[in-house]
Amino acid sequence: MAVKLLMSWNILTGREQEYFEFVVREFIPEMQQIGLKATDAWVTVFGDQPQILVTMKTDTLEAMRQAMHSQEWDQLTLRLLDYVEDFEVKTVAARPGFQM
Repeated sequence: MAVKLLMSWNILTGREQEYFEFVVREFIPEMQQIGLKATDAWVTVFGDQPQILVTMKTDTLEAMRQAMHSQEWDQLTLRLLDYVEDFEVKTVAARPGFQM
């Protein structure tokens, strides 16, 4: 069973440029190295929702568990917190289309 990882957050004011550099150069590539395939990235431009929603996917629940229990996961999410607030994560059974 394929599994999706749904992550959301708000970028800290004044950290936008550093945030985008980190996400593009390090966060996404390193997440892919630990087995998480980036599938979607959404930006909220209007409304009271998290500013960013990123979706990653694995083919199995076990692969998701391994990725999320790795030292690399811990390091990456900790570094992400230098640039964001209101960080939330959840896993769901993958289905086609947008999931929140």
